[in-house]
Amino acid sequence: MRDGPLLKPCAVRPGDRVALVAPASPFPGEAFEAGVAELRRLGFEPVFEPGVFERRGYVAGEAPARARALMAAFEDPAIAAVVAARGGYGSVELLPYLSIDAIRRHPKLLVGYSDITALLAFLTTRCGVAALHGPCVAAGLDGGPAGYDASTLVRALSCAEPLGPLPAPALEALVPGEAAGPLFGGNLTQLAASMGTPYAFDPPEGCVLFLEEVGERPYRIHRLLTQLRFAGVLARAGAIVFGEFPGCDEPDASVTARGVVTDALGGFPRPVVAGLPAGHTAGPALTLPLGVRARVLAGPSPSVEILESAVVSE
Repeated sequence: MRDGPLLKPCAVRPGDRVALVAPASPFPGEAFEAGVAELRRLGFEPVFEPGVFERRGYVAGEAPARARALMAAFEDPAIAAVVAARGGYGSVELLPYLSIDAIRRHPKLLVGYSDITALLAFLTTRCGVAALHGPCVAAGLDGGPAGYDASTLVRALSCAEPLGPLPAPALEALVPGEAAGPLFGGNLTQLAASMGTPYAFDPPEGCVLFLEEVGERPYRIHRLLTQLRFAGVLARAGAIVFGEFPGCDEPDASVTARGVVTDALGGFPRPVVAGLPAGHTAGPALTLPLGVRARVLAGPSPSVEILESAVVSE
């Protein structure tokens, strides 16, 4: 974990150029076009290079080329923010090619989720730059307002004020209590897979840890959480926030993700809530600013509140 204050990029304004990059898997052209149209509807100007359409099996081109495109977007002074085309697989391959110093000299918000977690964790814990766990172009934005929560995305990108309490009517308290700390995390599989590598997920002590997943059977959820527990990641958290975990119950509901989450925490003594609609969700997904302070209240009316903005006004 990088020491020192978090770097916050400048707020993204209407008409600003937003670079679209493909750090992970390829995507359907029609979904990409729909996401581009949605960004324009929001008032931004999406731009992309032809290389975004490269294909190499299950990834969007060679890793060095994908990394160069990402770094070029960060270093281009005409670009205000960067949005990933989609997740899938492949973001982790870019990490050896990324320059921490260059990213810190040109801090910008990267928006994405799922496999993009590898990059979000790198930016927030290694570079010390705020990032947004939010929709991708062809996985979220392509569905219009039904695919993502427009309010939290636009405010996180453009407003130098905290998001405040997040709308999460189905949030459930699993372990009671209240805690505040910087928010880190993302996709559970990606974070667990980083353990034992030079890019191991390394959140600070007292953080609010957000974890989400989709389509994994309960025993796999248990295994992934156990890996994070054995690695000491869970012990550092001042609070844990779980997503909705769609498709993670056994088909006959004999074992549920919610049940194994409680078991795998191994008596975690601090606040835990579950059901935050962010990442993979059954409905529109919230955008979460990572690296900034958040508060978790796990009580009769559980809540997650973002206490700090991810951007500065100038």
